[in-house]
Amino acid sequence: MSYRTLEEEIKVLELGLPPQEGDGFIGGRLDPKEASLVLIPVPWEATVSFGEGTANAPDAIREESHQLDVENYHYIKPYVAGIAMLETDKQLHKLSDMAREEAKKVIEALESGSINKESLKFVNDASNKLNSSVYEKSIEQLKNGKFVAVVGGDHSCPLGLIKALNDTQKESFGILHVDAHHDLREAYEGFTYSHASIFYNTMKECDKVSKLVQFGIRDYSLEEASRMIEYKEKGACLYDSNMQAQLASGKSLEEVFSPYIEQLPKNVYLSIDIDGLEPLNCPSTGTPVPGGLRYSELEYLIFMVVKSGRNIIGFDLCEVGDNPNGWDANVGARVLYQLCGALLASQNKISYK
Repeated sequence: MSYRTLEEEIKVLELGLPPQEGDGFIGGRLDPKEASLVLIPVPWEATVSFGEGTANAPDAIREESHQLDVENYHYIKPYVAGIAMLETDKQLHKLSDMAREEAKKVIEALESGSINKESLKFVNDASNKLNSSVYEKSIEQLKNGKFVAVVGGDHSCPLGLIKALNDTQKESFGILHVDAHHDLREAYEGFTYSHASIFYNTMKECDKVSKLVQFGIRDYSLEEASRMIEYKEKGACLYDSNMQAQLASGKSLEEVFSPYIEQLPKNVYLSIDIDGLEPLNCPSTGTPVPGGLRYSELEYLIFMVVKSGRNIIGFDLCEVGDNPNGWDANVGARVLYQLCGALLASQNKISYK
C-alpha cells in the first residue's frame, strides 16, 4: 500500500472521493507512523462454538467501511486525529484455520465422551501464539506513543492487547464489556483461551484491571453468574432483562446506564462483542441471542463514557459475522468508527458535542 501523510489523508477524506482498490479503513491510506490510533486486525476464530466466519471480519469491515460517511454526530471529525488499520496477518489467519479444524476434533470427541489430547494441545498452543502475536504488535505501537485497538476475530483476540496495557499503564483501569455472554467460563470445552473465557483469563492474568462492568448479558451459565458475584466490588453487570424492564418503566438511558458507568475508574478499556446488539444488527455473529441493545443504545452508552470524563485507553470489537450481503460488516464498521471517535475524544485528540 502507498501511504499518505496525515495532511493528505484529511484532504482526501473530506473530499469524499470514491474508494480505490487497496484502501484501508474508511478509505484511508494513512501511514501508521502518523496515526494517533492504530487498529490491529486479528483474523482468528479457533474456538468458536457455534457459527463461523468472524476470522474474515477485519477485512470485511475494512471493505464495508468504504461507504461510511466520515462525519459524526457526537465526535467532531475523528479522522483528523489519524486512524490507521494495519494489514491483516495472513499467517495468523492460516494458523486460525488449522486450529479451527483441530478444535472441531476436540468438540467431536467431547460429544462422544472422550478427550482428544493431541488436538486440544494443538489448539491451546496455537492460542498462545495468537496471544503473543497480539501482545507484541500492541506493545510495539504503545511504545511508539499510539493508542491501540483490536478488530477481531472471536472474543479471545484482545487478551494480548489487554495484557500489553496491563504491562504499560501506570494506573489501574476498568473494563466496560458489552456482550450477550459473560465470557467468564474457565477453559470452555477444554480450550484455555476460549472465546468464552476472555474475561476469566483477563481477571486472572491482569492485575491492573480493577473493575469489570458488563452490559447486555442474557445468555450465561451458573458458573459465570457465580463468578461475577464472587468478584464482589470488582464486578458489576446490567443484565439485559433488567435493562429492558427499566426502559419499559419509562427510565431514560441516562438513568439506566449511569449507575454502572459511575462504577468505572478513571481509565477504561472498552470491549464490544457485536452480539451484545439485537440480532437484527448482527444476524451472522457466531452465537446470536434474542434481545440486546439497539445500535443507538450502544452508541449512546459509548458516548456516555466520554461525557463522564473518563479516559478510554483502548478497545476491541469482536465476533462480527461474515455475511455475503455485507450487513454484519456494515454495522461493524459503524460501531468501530464510533469507538474510534470515543477514544480520540476522551483523550482530547478531537472534540465532541
